[in-house]
Amino acid sequence: MSSRYEAPATATRMLVVAMGLLDTFSPEQRRAAVISDFDDPRRTDWDIIPRPDRTGVALHDLDRHQKVLVWDLIRAAVSRRMFTKVLAIPQLEHVLRDYEHDFLGPALPFWRTSDSYFVTFYGRPGFEDTWMLRFLGHHVCLNITVIDQRWICTTPAALGAQPTEYDGVLQPLADDEGLAFELLGSLDDAQVSAAVIHDVAPADFVTRQVPAIGAHEIPDHYDLGMPDYVISDADRQALAFFRDRPSGLPGDRLRPDQAELLWRLVDCYLDRLPPESGPAQRQAVRETGLRAVHFAWAGARHRGAPHYFRVQTPDLLIEAVNAVGNGNHLHSVLRDFDNDFGRELLSSHGGLDARWGRSHLHTRTTSSAATDPATG
Repeated sequence: MSSRYEAPATATRMLVVAMGLLDTFSPEQRRAAVISDFDDPRRTDWDIIPRPDRTGVALHDLDRHQKVLVWDLIRAAVSRRMFTKVLAIPQLEHVLRDYEHDFLGPALPFWRTSDSYFVTFYGRPGFEDTWMLRFLGHHVCLNITVIDQRWICTTPAALGAQPTEYDGVLQPLADDEGLAFELLGSLDDAQVSAAVIHDVAPADFVTRQVPAIGAHEIPDHYDLGMPDYVISDADRQALAFFRDRPSGLPGDRLRPDQAELLWRLVDCYLDRLPPESGPAQRQAVRETGLRAVHFAWAGARHRGAPHYFRVQTPDLLIEAVNAVGNGNHLHSVLRDFDNDFGRELLSSHGGLDARWGRSHLHTRTTSSAATDPATG
């Protein structure tokens, strides 16, 4: 399994840029951006909404050169398609400045700006080391965990878009939602009956923002900070997620043309992974077979009304919800059941060198007399 996450060249490129960026930081910027304790609980506290307690250094506190390095660091870690989405989503904040003038009033320029995105390093970016880069702001949350400069885990990888239905051309997540609509529209009545699990969409992700997805998850009644869309307890149970009992339509009930649409949707979300390891992840998903891939839908079957879908495989979960704002506010996420934040890889491989056992980082700073008395 670990081979699916191997991306040593990507890790090296990221490290070079990260070290260069950190070298430009003032002491104050470094204190804000670097949390030296890799196991700090804030590392797994993620979401994509505005909050007052963000860690990290904000883009608006960086100079032009430093911002370029931040974008270069993200570009080193993800595919070009993913990179362009991450570039575009903050620009929708300027669209929201127009939409929300009456709502936000004097706070408008502070809430809706493309510079309110935060960069945080957990651990020490160094050779053969383990660390994590987080890039986080409204509708963007990248959690890129580099393990021993060999493996990279990039989930949870969450992106959002607001608005999605408007008279404009900036639609960075058009495929992330549109391919699911295309697949739904291709289904016959029997397939729709299997795919649609409920007539009400959740307010946000069914699995919420838990650090590790459990065997069973149910959605919240409403999305944090947006209580005007509320679902009932019966709705919550109908939308429930079970890892060992996937909901929806299994892929082996699709025609070949429909199966191709499903794979295109899956690949759209796998674009959130590093290009170096993405092909191995795609191959692994396809090797599970269509029977193990389930497509589930809830809520309205048309745009402009609350809707939700998820794609579940034995290893991965895709969720997308567009419920608040009358179906004009999209949240989407790719999650890895066992390796969000690199959890399984850290426990099984972290700090262990494949050839020498203990990592070089440990042996180079430990006396031989302490580890091998016979040669001390």
